[in-house]
Amino acid sequence: MEEKDFVGPINEFLKQCEQSGDSAYSAFRSLLEKLEDPITRAEARIFLSHLQKRFTSKEATEDCLRTYNFRIQDIVIEQYEGYKRRKKLTMMVIPSIFIPEDWSFTFYEGLNRHPDSIFKDKTVAELGCGNGWISIAIAEKWSPLKVFGLDINPRAIKVSWINLYLNALDENGQPIYDGENKTLLDRVEFHESDLLAYCRDRGIQLERIVGCIPQILNPNPDAMSKMITENASEEFLYSLSNYCALQAADTDISALVEIEKNSPHRFEFFMGLAGDQPICARTAWAYGEAGGRISHALSVYSCQLRQPNQVKMIFEFLQNGFQEISSSLDLSFEDDSVADEKIPFLAYLANVLKESSFFPYEPPAGSIRFRNLIAGFMKTYHHTPLTTDNIVIFPSRAVAIENALRLFSPRLAIIDENLTRHLPRQWLTSLNIENAETDQPSADVLTVIEAPRQSDLMIELIKKLKPQVVVTGMAQFEAITSSAFEHLLDTTRAIGSRLFLDISDHFELSSLPSPNGVFKYLAGTSLPSHAAIICGLLKNQVYSDLEVAFVISEEESIFKALSKTVELLEGNTALISQYYYGCILYELLAFQLADRHPSPERGCDKAETVEMIGFSSSAISVLDTAELSIDDKENSLLHMDVDQSFLPIPSPIKAAIFESFARQNMAESETDVAPSLREFIKAAYGFPSDSNTEFIYSDCPQSLFNKLVLCCIHEGGTLCFPSGSNGNYVSAAKFLKANIVDIPTESELGFKLTENALTNVLQTVKKPWVYISGPTINPTGLIYSNEEIESILSSCAKFGARVVLDTSFSGLEFNFEGWDLEDSFRKLNLDLRVCLLGGLSLKMLAGGFTFGFLVMADPCLVDELYSFSGLSKPHSTVKYATKKLLGHREQKAGNLLDAIGKQKQILGNRSKRLKETLEGCGWDVLEPCAGVSMVAKPSAYVSKIIKLDHSYKDASVYEAKIADSNIREAILRATGLCINSSSWTGIPGYCRFTVALTDSEFEKALDCIVKFKDIVF
Repeated sequence: MEEKDFVGPINEFLKQCEQSGDSAYSAFRSLLEKLEDPITRAEARIFLSHLQKRFTSKEATEDCLRTYNFRIQDIVIEQYEGYKRRKKLTMMVIPSIFIPEDWSFTFYEGLNRHPDSIFKDKTVAELGCGNGWISIAIAEKWSPLKVFGLDINPRAIKVSWINLYLNALDENGQPIYDGENKTLLDRVEFHESDLLAYCRDRGIQLERIVGCIPQILNPNPDAMSKMITENASEEFLYSLSNYCALQAADTDISALVEIEKNSPHRFEFFMGLAGDQPICARTAWAYGEAGGRISHALSVYSCQLRQPNQVKMIFEFLQNGFQEISSSLDLSFEDDSVADEKIPFLAYLANVLKESSFFPYEPPAGSIRFRNLIAGFMKTYHHTPLTTDNIVIFPSRAVAIENALRLFSPRLAIIDENLTRHLPRQWLTSLNIENAETDQPSADVLTVIEAPRQSDLMIELIKKLKPQVVVTGMAQFEAITSSAFEHLLDTTRAIGSRLFLDISDHFELSSLPSPNGVFKYLAGTSLPSHAAIICGLLKNQVYSDLEVAFVISEEESIFKALSKTVELLEGNTALISQYYYGCILYELLAFQLADRHPSPERGCDKAETVEMIGFSSSAISVLDTAELSIDDKENSLLHMDVDQSFLPIPSPIKAAIFESFARQNMAESETDVAPSLREFIKAAYGFPSDSNTEFIYSDCPQSLFNKLVLCCIHEGGTLCFPSGSNGNYVSAAKFLKANIVDIPTESELGFKLTENALTNVLQTVKKPWVYISGPTINPTGLIYSNEEIESILSSCAKFGARVVLDTSFSGLEFNFEGWDLEDSFRKLNLDLRVCLLGGLSLKMLAGGFTFGFLVMADPCLVDELYSFSGLSKPHSTVKYATKKLLGHREQKAGNLLDAIGKQKQILGNRSKRLKETLEGCGWDVLEPCAGVSMVAKPSAYVSKIIKLDHSYKDASVYEAKIADSNIREAILRATGLCINSSSWTGIPGYCRFTVALTDSEFEKALDCIVKFKDIVF
């Protein structure tokens, strides 16, 4: 039947419904009979679809309820994350049943806080099911064995069955099957029942009982003795839930009188419902006998294990090979809010460590899951429709602000005085504000003017000084409404200033967040292109120093550029910190349904904007030419282009990570890494240290390297990179505007730095800083022997060069015992000239668990480095785990050393297999001796034409002549394999491949290399 065929029947149906509520019910009861008959079921369901389409808007459905005595509407039930089924249910109500109100949705939100196992494959009953929506939602989400919806109101049961058919069949009347090939009709039944009478009388064994009954039934014996039938009046049926309860008149309390008579105990009763003075049982009995009405107080006590399912998950993890850390677990909490936050995270962490053998690759913009959760929180709690492509994650608010300023490099920036503490000292002391209104930013000088937070004073300074960038927060009294924010937007737009607004003090991780004017604005209007929002997350209940931050921008170019600054300047944002706050957000989202009301249309900011400052010239150059990570939203690419291990994480590392969070009240000595690091660098490299040696830590070695670059720039030095150095480090130095010199290396020597080549360069350079990656060289995977590094250090000493000795890619040598440089340092007097840079991630094959350290002895350089504050410092839990692991290594603990030794062997074998595959496909390979990477030259492919009818990257046609400049893109488009080209390695013609993939992905990568050969040839 076509839509026109239903016009007449629908009009007749509505005419009948319009007469009265009873008539509407009668019409739907007849329709239910057709739904129950398999022959007429599909046609009846199609009829309901067309009937619903008559009333599509919220106003129309409300008018339908008033006019036609029924309403059909959609209820949004989509949980934010992981909801893989339908996102809404369709529900009908009539006046003679209880119409769902906000408290019923709150009740369902509460059910969402339980794990899936609470209802999965269970037999469930819902008391007081009303129109059946909660029973249907439970069946839809949790796949129980059976749900019995029970209600004393017979009309409610009929309406519930109609709603069940509405959702069990699609708009064409066809059954909707779930993953177990069942429909809702297989899982749900509705029955008239006084409480559980239906199930009790039939011997049905229930495993779960739920009920959202905020009122109780009228206890009047006369009222309840009436036969409740579906033919009872609307008023009577609806009133079943609208009585308050007194003590029943015939309740015998004489036994309580006897208890009072024979003991000192006294019961408390009250005269009527309004009485507030208690009377004893004897007085109450006498008052009742005389015709008075008595009531009593009701106290409900409950006792349960905190988060029992999550606690069970924690102990299952510990019993699965981690019993030795059980003694560190302390689940006693004085503060419920601490327990509510920490226990779910420990359960989540236990599940991650148990189910995953490695930490997954995440893009520089931050964990996709975490950004999804932030976007979900903003949408659900603040009605702000954001996506993952509007959110960039940073290690801290200070880092976000500094990166943004370096990206634009304005001559003059006005910054809230509360936000300048971690900015470089040089920016806060410069007074170079002349010609600040010129379009071209200064190449080197950035001047920061501190300003009060109050918006009227800030705006006055903006108008007078005309800065190119403004970074400010908002006073508490101004944050409640959007007017101050809008004034800032208008003023900065008119001046041509970029605005970064900090909302950290007003962002609440709460199920009842306070009103926020910025979010009110964003709910209705998209964020203008010249503005971005910064938010530091610090307000957790457990760790006062555990921080991550995020920046919101709806301008695509800003999002991409900020993401790249994270990759260049920070390396990454600590993954476990993202997990921690992600867990908090997940718990908050689990307590809320998606917005049940459609989001209002957002307006666009159409005001004209004067020309704004763009990215700095150095930023543009690097962002356009640097070979950074490839966007992988679907997580479908194979990454042989990242310095991260995806091999199984050894059990001792998992244990150390979990124990660091399970512990409470750690002593300072338990997180003091310096003594263990001192022993480590002496044993591994013979690197000397004493009481004057400074140990500086960060989440990642890359951020420490960049602070050294800034020290070099401030000292007027020149960074000297051997050809064949870490491409990200070289790009970061260019981004920071360092003077850079390339030291030539030769293929015959494996592109190693030699004393002669170094001497030739140092003769021409003033204040040289020499970067050396070793013992393992990144990217080639070759090794500097003890003799080779001593000769290089000797040349550096001769010319007074500073040395950055980067060991962060070392520790996985296949057949190498390490360096012993103690004698060289003593003979050459190098203590003050050499900085040792290192990290633990690759050494321990710890995947996403990262820790960077910098060891330096020159007090002047230490002071200089600390002037560039804003380091993403590792959290105390990271330092605890690091100290634990270094202790295992120092004690030569078998489990850890055996695991690392085994994986070194795996890496060695993989390097051989990759070499064989590449050589078999026409590549010239430089065989590595260590680490996770190797380089090879695509000699057979240069100048060959590649033609693709269907590119892997974007399904487009692709044709190109292969060269150094496009080999990476050609392989990506042809196979989905990501590698680094010569622009990253710094070695003409040579590409880099990393081998620390999962077993399956390594095999796929080898297949991709062969596939690329087949496509080209």
